[in-house]
Amino acid sequence: MSALRPARRADLDGLPADVAPRLLGGVLETVIAGERVAVRLTEVEAYHGLGTGPVPDPGSHARMGQTPRNATMWGEPGHLYVYLSHGIHSCVNVVCGAEGVAGGILLRAGEIVEGADAATRRRLARRGVVRSPRELASGPGRLGDAVGLKHPIHDGIDAIEPTERAGAVASLRVREQPLATVVSGPRVGVAGIAGTEAFPWRFWIAGDPTVSAFRWGRGARDA
Repeated sequence: MSALRPARRADLDGLPADVAPRLLGGVLETVIAGERVAVRLTEVEAYHGLGTGPVPDPGSHARMGQTPRNATMWGEPGHLYVYLSHGIHSCVNVVCGAEGVAGGILLRAGEIVEGADAATRRRLARRGVVRSPRELASGPGRLGDAVGLKHPIHDGIDAIEPTERAGAVASLRVREQPLATVVSGPRVGVAGIAGTEAFPWRFWIAGDPTVSAFRWGRGARDA
């Protein structure tokens, strides 16, 4: 098994679609109120902002430029863009690319490798049921609940130089050697052409049971 090391900003200084698969097998760790939870990343998705890379990304929050909501995506790589999905779920993204160039990698799923009791309690408080350990962080909303990061108070927290923010500390570790068993395909639930094979920017570990189920976004199947 490849050793893990603390992520550096240079590890994230690239296009999201290039950086995203390198995060697989890495670990995001949070400490909140003295409780440590660590999740091994098994599924991620890349999103480019306006002017990022050679192909416009119509599925990105930053597709139209910088706004108060997506401002973290335009900042220094290694900070976490924590946004609210459907007004309910706090979802966690790793910012990548040069400062001033928008890019994010959505953490879609993972395996809880430390702090399962805390992760389970948080999930139960939010959803009322946890059917199995593999579901604790399977899906971006579940992962956000499990690690305890919340929009808006933790948006922008730094995972490279861990610094307390609103009672939380986050840190990211990456593999010394990238995984060889990576699969890619369309992003989950993204509408229109952005959710098709034209954007194979979802990456996951082949055969891992924590990877979330695929579903087409609105109009994507026919785009």
